[in-house]
Amino acid sequence: MDSGTWVRSHVHIARVFGHVGSPCSVTDGLYIQRPADPNGISLARRWSFKHSADSIRKLEFSDSLPQASVQDLGIILMGAGFEVFVKGPALYAFKGMAGRFAPIGVHLAMLLVMGGATLSACGSFRGSVNVPQGLNFVVGDVMTPNGFLSTPIEAFNTVVHVNRFYMDYYESGEVSQFHTDLSLFDLNGKEVMRKTISVNDPLRYGGITIYQTDWGFSALQVTKNGEGPFNLAVAPLQINGDKKLYGTFLPVADDDSSSVKGISMLARDLQSIVLYDQEGKFAGVRRPSSKLPIDIDGIRIVIEDAIGSSGLDLKTDPGVPVVYAGFGALMLTTCISYLSHSQIWALQDGTTVVIGGKTNRAKLEFPDEMNRLLDEVPELVGSSDSVTS
Repeated sequence: MDSGTWVRSHVHIARVFGHVGSPCSVTDGLYIQRPADPNGISLARRWSFKHSADSIRKLEFSDSLPQASVQDLGIILMGAGFEVFVKGPALYAFKGMAGRFAPIGVHLAMLLVMGGATLSACGSFRGSVNVPQGLNFVVGDVMTPNGFLSTPIEAFNTVVHVNRFYMDYYESGEVSQFHTDLSLFDLNGKEVMRKTISVNDPLRYGGITIYQTDWGFSALQVTKNGEGPFNLAVAPLQINGDKKLYGTFLPVADDDSSSVKGISMLARDLQSIVLYDQEGKFAGVRRPSSKLPIDIDGIRIVIEDAIGSSGLDLKTDPGVPVVYAGFGALMLTTCISYLSHSQIWALQDGTTVVIGGKTNRAKLEFPDEMNRLLDEVPELVGSSDSVTS
């Protein structure tokens, strides 16, 4: 047998690094290494063997087994999942080592989360822009650094084009969702990505995240007496949270009047336009998609299209992967920390084995588990050879 290995039925019971050829005693298939050189390096010395019965009896749990063998106890403990080490008459066993060191992992995970949050606070970029449908912008033009660690990335040269902006509505007419069809182009004008984003469904590219956060009314496209179409700029008249009101004006020439008169148009969203005549009286409502003409003061008007603008928020956040990794490690180590780390010491005192142990958790269940294991230790009958001192 190799020096430093104790085996019973091919099951590891302890490891001690001693000298090859050191004397061994054999008891019922149990091999116990006895280092010949007391100054030799031994793995067993790393464990806290107790060589005093009184110190064992002072532990949280203690008991004595008359007519028993510490080696038999070791085999029973191995079957229960313990790592067992024997040195002469002394035994040390443990299980649940992960539960012992998991609290350290919890603190390291918290430090990882804090480090990621610090990196986000000092090394990120933020930007926001409101882009009408059909126009574009360069990412780097709208980004501003958040801290001294903020470093521009290659994706800042990307051009973002708003292909289309549209909204979904509830049956009541309220806006339910915003959508923006975006195309991303590199410096050579090649489209590198296209995606339709919405609230809670952003676009991610090259470390940049583009969020759909708001909307606006950019222009109203109309035809007048078959001429056009004309794009009328729309201005916000009232913005109060989600309650918005936009207006525009179609001037009507009148050579006999010194004042400018025209047709007013108001809208709360992109689905319906309210029109008023030159006197400010209500003239009717038209949907841009209907292409239905309306005659006001002898002028035939058709609402061709309502051009919206997309409110976008952009950010780079290098700390997000670190924070996610920290939270993942925190959840894992927190669960592991609930595992019990149990330790058992035993000492052969003649034909009696003195046993003691402790655990960091499940303190009420630990005595029951120990009593169940001790009940399995066989009693020695008329044989002193089975006990190794």
